[in-house]
Amino acid sequence: MKILSTLILLVALALGSAQAQKFITKSGNIRFFSSTPIEDILAHNRQVNSALDQQTGDFVFRVLMKSFQFEKALMQEHFNENYVESDKFPNATFTGKVTNIKDIDFAKNGVYNAIVEGDLTIKGVTKKISEKGTFEVKDGKVIGKSTFNVLVEDYGIKIPGAVAKNIAKSIQIDVDVNLEKLE
Repeated sequence: MKILSTLILLVALALGSAQAQKFITKSGNIRFFSSTPIEDILAHNRQVNSALDQQTGDFVFRVLMKSFQFEKALMQEHFNENYVESDKFPNATFTGKVTNIKDIDFAKNGVYNAIVEGDLTIKGVTKKISEKGTFEVKDGKVIGKSTFNVLVEDYGIKIPGAVAKNIAKSIQIDVDVNLEKLE
C-alpha cells in the first residue's frame, strides 16, 4: 500500500512542469470531529499523503480511511464497516488547486491565506468544494492548515436511526500537513 501511495504522489507531481518546486508529505494529519448533545466523536489519521506544486497550485490528498483512529474500538469498527465502507471505498481523495498560489511567497517565511478549490471524493461520491486555509512557509517547509465542514448525507453516508442523535449531520474536518521540498 505504501508503494501505491508513493506512486500516486509521484504521478500527480509529474503532471506539473519539471522546473516547478514541489512539496510532499506522507504523514499529514486529518482530524474529524462530530459533536452532539449526547456524544462527541473524534478521530485522527496521521497517514495522509499530500502534494503541492508551487508553480501551478495543483494540490492533492489521499487518505486511507482505515487509518482513522478513534478513542473507542467499536466506533472505529462502525465507521469502517457501516458508514464509509472502507473495504469497498478504501480512500478519500482531494484533487484541486490553490487558486491564489501567486499570493504565496515560498521564498519568504510567513503565514499566507490560501483558497483551495477542487473535487473531494468520499465513499465514491465526488463534490466540488472551495475552502479557505493557510500556508505557513518556514525555513523551506510549508505547513498547510484548514478547517471546514462536510455534510455526511452529501457523501452517501447513512446513519442508522438508533444512533442518529449521537452523530452530527455536519462533521468538522481539520487538515494539518507539513510539506517538504521534493528534491
